[in-house]
Amino acid sequence: MKNVKISLIIPTYNEERYIKNCLISTVTQTRKPDEIIIVDNNSSDKTISIAKQFPVRIVQEKKQGMIQARNRGFDEAKGDIIARCDADVHLMPHWIDRIKHDFEENEIDALTGPFIFYDLKLKTTFFTTAYLDIFKPILNGNEVLVGPNMAITKKMWKKVKPYVCLDNKKVHEDIDLAIHINDLGGHIMRDDELIVQVSGRRIRKNPMSFFGEYPLRFIKTLARHKKDIITPFLAQ
Repeated sequence: MKNVKISLIIPTYNEERYIKNCLISTVTQTRKPDEIIIVDNNSSDKTISIAKQFPVRIVQEKKQGMIQARNRGFDEAKGDIIARCDADVHLMPHWIDRIKHDFEENEIDALTGPFIFYDLKLKTTFFTTAYLDIFKPILNGNEVLVGPNMAITKKMWKKVKPYVCLDNKKVHEDIDLAIHINDLGGHIMRDDELIVQVSGRRIRKNPMSFFGEYPLRFIKTLARHKKDIITPFLAQ
């Protein structure tokens, strides 16, 4: 795949504290995305007015939920490659350049990489890479996607869209998407040099919920797709 055009999708919901720095890191890329789409999911704060200060296209998604906002952005994208990050992410300056390189030099359908927290003491990618390694045997050696740091071809998105789960409470949307890509024979590449910085706000705000709800949703996601693997685990 050569001379690819890249669309960047950023879902938002009341992100006035974070969206400005995210967009600054976006427009200062060594290779700028061909389009930036903000998918606003009913924000009631200043998110939209801040976003309008940047060269972005704003799309309104009225149906609440990360999955709905993500899907709307992916559908709106005009690029050959659809990159995605979260509104609290700080992109490394070469992020888009590296995505372009990885897709042009490899036969892949999707791409992901690790993250580090910029506002916690954990300044390492070790935990993300360990998390990614856990899922490889479950997915027969294939990679899983990290939602704040991923990209997918438009062609693969059109192919996989009819199968993705639409219930935010039942699955982790990035793992669900990865499982469907793998089930369709797609190839997800992991680039450990494709790093983003994310906020640890959810951990700080409610650590019990983060370390309780998130693992439970992991199990629900796997149970939905991989009953032959997860059912024996749950029976122990």
